[in-house]
Amino acid sequence: MTDNAPTDTPKDLTVRDLQQMIQAMFGHKDSQRGIDGTFMWFMEEVGELSAALRSRNPEELKGEFADVLAWLVTLANLTDIDLENAVAEKYCRGCPRCHAVICECHLSKKP
Repeated sequence: MTDNAPTDTPKDLTVRDLQQMIQAMFGHKDSQRGIDGTFMWFMEEVGELSAALRSRNPEELKGEFADVLAWLVTLANLTDIDLENAVAEKYCRGCPRCHAVICECHLSKKP
């Protein structure tokens, strides 16, 4: 642990807060790695999440969900996407496909 380590976890973390925190913590490395290298790490984490979903170990699942989200946020940072705004625009007005607040799309259709 270093002297500049955070002392506590934020209670109400927004997507924007997370994006800014990840940028501050890892941005210098992420820009060197680039989008292609970062995408490969993201896909590796998705594979680890897949394994955790099969194992159903709650602690492992928590860690892998966090890793996937962190790498997704990193990709958004590298592509200058405000992830909180992008999600709000696409999903906060109802289903992007059927536009209902509670999705009415058939299960065979991706909303």
